[in-house]
Amino acid sequence: MAEIHTTASLTPTKLELLEEWMGPQRWYAAKGRRPRLRRLATWRLDDPAGEVGVETLVVADEAGDETVVYQVPLTYRGEPLASADHALVGTMDHSVLGKRWVYDAPHDPVYANQLLELVQGRVRAASSSRSDAVEESVSGVPQASWTHPVQVRTSRVLTGEQSNTSVILDTDDADGHHRPLIVKVFRMLSPGENPDVVLQGALVDAGSRRVPAVVGAVTGAWLHPTPEGDRPATGHLAFAQEFLPGVEDAWRVALRAADEGADFTGPARELGAATAEVHRALASVLGTTPTTGEQAAAILAGMRVRLDAAVDAVPDLEPVRDAVEAVLSAAAAVPWPDLQRIHGDYHLGQVLHSPERGWVLLDFEGEPLRPLAERSLPDQWVRDVAGMLRSFDYVGGTREQVVGRSARDWVTAAQQAFLDGYAAEAGEDPRARDAVLAAFELDKALYEVVYEARNRPDWLGIPLGAVRRLTDRFSPATPQGDLS
Repeated sequence: MAEIHTTASLTPTKLELLEEWMGPQRWYAAKGRRPRLRRLATWRLDDPAGEVGVETLVVADEAGDETVVYQVPLTYRGEPLASADHALVGTMDHSVLGKRWVYDAPHDPVYANQLLELVQGRVRAASSSRSDAVEESVSGVPQASWTHPVQVRTSRVLTGEQSNTSVILDTDDADGHHRPLIVKVFRMLSPGENPDVVLQGALVDAGSRRVPAVVGAVTGAWLHPTPEGDRPATGHLAFAQEFLPGVEDAWRVALRAADEGADFTGPARELGAATAEVHRALASVLGTTPTTGEQAAAILAGMRVRLDAAVDAVPDLEPVRDAVEAVLSAAAAVPWPDLQRIHGDYHLGQVLHSPERGWVLLDFEGEPLRPLAERSLPDQWVRDVAGMLRSFDYVGGTREQVVGRSARDWVTAAQQAFLDGYAAEAGEDPRARDAVLAAFELDKALYEVVYEARNRPDWLGIPLGAVRRLTDRFSPATPQGDLS
């Protein structure tokens, strides 16, 4: 399209337009600051009708303490896009074509359709600077196991995401079967493979039905800022997979059960078994390595850093510091499981319940605030187990917060059933590694303390209560004050 050719003049420029628009977006990291952008790469997708310009910009934002790289897909239209005022980035005057309406592309059906075509390998990305030239640095990577080429009927953006933008696609295959999909557009870019793509792809290739079917991904190259200057980088840009409509996440299912006082031990046991099944498949496909003493010590050192942060945020935790250290010391004195790839940010909100398939796990990106390079490393499966135990505790804490009645018995029963299910499927009971499991549970609870202190002080009682209970198991005689 002519509007993305560099020979045309634009008022305002694309970067000026983005600097006005990006600040309030949910995925923008430097909240409260005006972006200061520098372009790193661009490419386009051609509209088959020749009416809409579709371009992706990779930009470096230098407004924060650290430079952050973003992927920003845009569409350019000669007329406003109906019912898309919320997605309008702004307007610009084009020296040849006149006024152009610029949209956040995931909200534009033309982009959604062409992105899926790219994922399926049916179109190529095009150069933004040379007419009729392929952009070799960007490629669709179809998943070998996906054998259902589809066409898009409608698209809509999933609301509520913090770090990415996901587009729900209603599609039909060649036989007319409805196959809803979801395409995740990664907003913050880092060099390297995205764990969500790698782990789910590996599980699908291994025949697992505990994750959605994978359609494929998009990879690309850009210049990435480093302290030594911009360096060539490659990584994942988008990821397409099966979308399971009309299902609930495990958080809602569990919370409803807790509210009703319903027994949840059966579903919790099945979830434990599903978790162990996924861990076993990841270990089989991607391998394991023994955990050295130095590696265990490094993990525990990170936990001590989070302990310091929690005490700084909530000084009332100071009396419990020695008790936490006792748990960490106990963990240091015992053997640890092998390292392997794990989910990394595991909680009830990351699991869906399908009537046909049971529990289905989602979002294998790991903790979003950790660097991608760290999230791609082998880790302890105990971390995932601890995360789910903490999630059950939050269900009970939420119920207590709302209705004012204890849900401790419900939480304990659900947690133990989850561990029973895990042990039966894995052949190893996490409770046999009590000190290591408690250390990871405490680490998660201390992270929650900092989060609640900063965002929801009224909810501090949930993680503080967990800290008290976990440390009591190892040093019940230590006075710890009232943490509830």
